Amino acid sequence: MRVFAPKETQPGETRAPLVPATVARLAKLGIQTEVETGIGASIYQSDERYIEAGATISKNRLASLAAADMVLRLRKPPMEEASAMKQGCVHISYLDPFNDLDLVRALATAGVSACSMQMIPRSTVAQKMDALSSQANIAGYISVIIAAERLGKILPMMTTPAGTIRPAKVFVIGVGVAGLQAIATAKRLGAQIEGFDTRPVVEEQVRSLGARFVKADLGETGQTAQGYAKELTPEQLAKQREVMAQHCTGSDVVITAAQVFGRKAPQILTTEMVTSMAPGSVVVDLSVESGGNVECSHADEEVEVNGVKVVGISNMPRRVARTASEMYSSNLGNLIEHFWDKKTSTFGLNLENDLVKGFLLTHGGQIIHPQFKQ
Repeated sequence: MRVFAPKETQPGETRAPLVPATVARLAKLGIQTEVETGIGASIYQSDERYIEAGATISKNRLASLAAADMVLRLRKPPMEEASAMKQGCVHISYLDPFNDLDLVRALATAGVSACSMQMIPRSTVAQKMDALSSQANIAGYISVIIAAERLGKILPMMTTPAGTIRPAKVFVIGVGVAGLQAIATAKRLGAQIEGFDTRPVVEEQVRSLGARFVKADLGETGQTAQGYAKELTPEQLAKQREVMAQHCTGSDVVITAAQVFGRKAPQILTTEMVTSMAPGSVVVDLSVESGGNVECSHADEEVEVNGVKVVGISNMPRRVARTASEMYSSNLGNLIEHFWDKKTSTFGLNLENDLVKGFLLTHGGQIIHPQFKQ
């Protein structure tokens, strides 16, 4: 079996889909791995390191795409490369099917079996392959580091000869994977933390990390079968904002990480709520790429609103590209190993497998995923 990993080409993307350690794992399965020259340059991994791990180096991207039995990427492919892959090729990457169905159709037309890393079901057996969670962990961590750097005051309490410095107050809204990691990181740095989520089930997790869980009577909320927050009604969102406003006012840092899977992120912080915070405070919108939780945040911009710094950095994981690449690459390696048939030395896509049903979008020239085939 021949695997090809091309270099990421999206502007600003510093992560790599495959690292040498995963190449070595694939080699033990008998997989021949080819990577595009320079694939690891942004994470300080030379072509020589990939060669030592067992890979060959390609200097002809299109020829390698056409010859590969499997293509591994991080970002979705450019539309023009959908038809460059051979019929029957397995393609694995983020594919953004909710917003780019034209690409999914193109992959189906090309006869490619397209697997979307966003669509891997959240289950115990799939945790090792869950790239959304691994990258969200990174995003939650780096959001606190960025906020701390911009705050202008330290996070922990300090008792010094000059007096006692009170700890900074951090408020995390949306306590999924990213939010929990933000809480854990802020706690390690000594901040005083509050967390809020529409799902009451996460209260225990928030408290276990040493944070106070903020409660709001929103009526029936809960989560989906995959563990994602359900979308709120307009009335529930208005009530949530009332509670948020009270806690934002007294916070030095607010980090928003509220997401609804497959939909635009809910707008939960208005500009008025941001201006109620003290000048010098910081707001980090981790959902800015999917529409944003903060009314006055803008993708890839940092703005100041009434003295409050509002940070809207897209693709947070690229800020720590080496670690993010290692984690994503490991997710890919785990997925391949999980479905690898050692007897036949093939990657098996059993269409009756629940995991495969979750992440396989196209197969046999058709869109087969039930959410998108209509």
